[in-house]
Amino acid sequence: MPSLAPRKPEIMSPVGYWPQLYAAIEAGADAVYFGLKHFTARAKVGFSLEELPEVMRTLHSRGVRGYITFNTLVFEHELLEAARTLAAIIDADADALIVQDYGIVRLARQIAPDVEIHASTQTSITNAEGVDLAKSFGVQRVNLARELSLDEVRAIVQKAGCEVEIFVHGALCVAYSGQCFSSEAWGGRSANRGQCAQACRLPYEMLVDGRLESLGDARYLLSPGDLFALEQIPEILEIGVAALKIEGRYKDANYVALTTRAYRKAVDEAWAGRAQPVTPAQRLELEQVYSRGLGPFFMTGTNHQLVVNGRAPRHRGVYMGRVERLESNHVVMEAGVAHRIAPLKPGDGVVFDAADWRSPEEKEEGGRIYQVRPGPNGLLELRFGNSEIRFERLRPGDRIWRTDDPNLGRAARAYTQAAAPVSRQPVRVRVTAIEGEPLVTEWSLDKQPQTKVMVKSANPLSAAQNRGLSLELLREQFSRLGNTAYELTDVTLQLEGAPFVSASQLNQMRRDAVEQLQALQSNRSTGITLHDLETARLLIDQAGAPSAHNQPSAAELHLLVRAPDQLDAALESRPSSITLDYLDLYGLKPSLERVKASGISARVATPRIAKPGEERILEFLLGLGCPIVVRSSGMLNALRERQHSQLIGDFSLNAANSLTAAMYLELGLSRITPTHDLNGAQIGELARRVDPDKIEVIAYQHLPVFHTEHCVFCRFLSTGTSYRDCGRPCEKHRVELKDSAGRAHPVIADVGCRNTVFGAEAQEASSHIDEWRAAGIRHFRLEFAHESPEQVQAVVEAFDLTLKGKMTAQKLGSALRKFAPQGTTEGSLFVSKDYLQLPVLQ
Repeated sequence: MPSLAPRKPEIMSPVGYWPQLYAAIEAGADAVYFGLKHFTARAKVGFSLEELPEVMRTLHSRGVRGYITFNTLVFEHELLEAARTLAAIIDADADALIVQDYGIVRLARQIAPDVEIHASTQTSITNAEGVDLAKSFGVQRVNLARELSLDEVRAIVQKAGCEVEIFVHGALCVAYSGQCFSSEAWGGRSANRGQCAQACRLPYEMLVDGRLESLGDARYLLSPGDLFALEQIPEILEIGVAALKIEGRYKDANYVALTTRAYRKAVDEAWAGRAQPVTPAQRLELEQVYSRGLGPFFMTGTNHQLVVNGRAPRHRGVYMGRVERLESNHVVMEAGVAHRIAPLKPGDGVVFDAADWRSPEEKEEGGRIYQVRPGPNGLLELRFGNSEIRFERLRPGDRIWRTDDPNLGRAARAYTQAAAPVSRQPVRVRVTAIEGEPLVTEWSLDKQPQTKVMVKSANPLSAAQNRGLSLELLREQFSRLGNTAYELTDVTLQLEGAPFVSASQLNQMRRDAVEQLQALQSNRSTGITLHDLETARLLIDQAGAPSAHNQPSAAELHLLVRAPDQLDAALESRPSSITLDYLDLYGLKPSLERVKASGISARVATPRIAKPGEERILEFLLGLGCPIVVRSSGMLNALRERQHSQLIGDFSLNAANSLTAAMYLELGLSRITPTHDLNGAQIGELARRVDPDKIEVIAYQHLPVFHTEHCVFCRFLSTGTSYRDCGRPCEKHRVELKDSAGRAHPVIADVGCRNTVFGAEAQEASSHIDEWRAAGIRHFRLEFAHESPEQVQAVVEAFDLTLKGKMTAQKLGSALRKFAPQGTTEGSLFVSKDYLQLPVLQ
């Protein structure tokens, strides 16, 4: 289906609470997105449900749309609460829902069939097939993954047939959104539940073939810079993207105001054909308000040398220069280019970056400048308040960053503390003036032509004795909109005869029109009809009714291996199936033939991401003639369209409840693996409510904590920028990332050169095996990362004995602790006391 006709895209701003909301409105946002206190991917900020009607009235009175981020996975026991919350959101006249969980899309459609739904970037959509699947579920707009280039976005937009939205500014996650389980694995705080612990912003060391690799100053090797696409705005408009999204619901009102203003101006200029190059001053302003280092990164194509600088994980602001030498009470610095554009001055906050020699655990020196003096040879002297800086902790060569500029706060104040509306809505007036009849004025908003009011004069118009009504007089009187939220852009006049209208009468008609427009906008309703919540309850009950099943059949073991030597051990174990998940796509053919020849069912796994231009992977997989473990929604849609009948949905489809699981199974999947966000008890509950024979659980694995487009092999083991010139170090070296606790997390590249960082400890399910068997589950998968053939064989044998009743689950746990390379953990399967106290679902 062809893409929709181009239109001027929305500027979509982040809102944490009221100050950011007002800042976004005044700086010119077309729409804002924000969360409530629950079911949102930014759990620390948001409005209460009780505040929502007032929020929507505030936005609508200013012609701004409000989108609610309902973008977390929803657990089974929360579905009824989710339904009630959705109904309240829709009843409060929210303009759209931003959703991650496809089960929630179905639930929202049941409650209000006409509600507008946007797919969150958490859905990890990276190709047109993924867009098509979202559309088939009832989504009207898709927010694409941030790892796409503009060429890839263009290819998707041309095929999408629905609105496409992209991020243009703000923080980048190192992992694909919706595909990060680090917080879940290491802290029980799921990023898919709005509780990201930002493990990507921590320092790591790199082990290459067991030896420590020198990283220089790049200690934060999983911490990307911040997206900056101001220079790409003309191209983005040409592509036909529907909405430009600014990241930052945790940011302050200054950030919201200044980023919104910058992108508002850039879009308006480009749309009018007046696009100008981004000036150094414009860039510096956005660097100063918040930045870990700005760049377009993946938007302009892959360059793994640029995505992660690695010196620091937090806001740096603007690089101002280096320490030349240290005196007893001041710093002498060599100023950089930025100082000539926006000079350092008293009151500025700076930090001294000593990443070249200081440990990342040490606190950095910094403070506010008290005095700036010119020094010899173009150098500068920086003086600080007494005892504010410990000069003995600085060295020549340390970098100096301005982290705070008070002038920036003053610039933002025009939007954050506006006494009168700054952003005004363009108004058109059509006037009909016929002598002997009342004067008729019709007022309409440029951005909302359907929002219009009509104001008529109380009496018929008399003939003019001297000066009659003219277009100039109308413009003069109707443009006096003062402190209102409107500005006059156009007046048209249909004139018959020479009627007379006094200025006072026109002024009164203008005041009446403004009052009516304000009332109409403030009380604007989306007009969405709510169904009775009973229909939602029936849907939940139908999808989640405990399924009848016989006594569990014999358990089946399914092994997943990532190397030929692991395959040798797997074949000796004689499992029900062996899944090949190799880096070298074509190299797996001989291994696949070996599995087929053994009589064991052979399976292959798809990549977790599929982009435009990677269709050859699909064709290759189809040509293998074997069952496929599907990890990408786009790949799933493409495979089912090709009528491939042996598909197993993997954890990365993020099925967290019976509604979502049922939707995927309806697409023709033979089985599905629950998301890693579910604990052991929830997995058993899901099996009982769906069909335990349709569930394939992972009972042993190294949890895939990060799945990232950024390649650490290319970045640190080559001078190349992508797979084209990196020399493929991923095929020659074994890499692990060592954290501050000493754990070494394996890193493996896939066929698309994307990296997965796996948890060091093996996550195993021995404490849940008996419960899962009682729930009827019989398909158990064991996945291996860097295990040796001997370890693979030992792990498989222990599970085989347990599932045959020859070893207790407790002994299984003890055995696995000995066999696993770095020990074991219950990890995401852990069942907390809070969960145990939840009421039992009937």
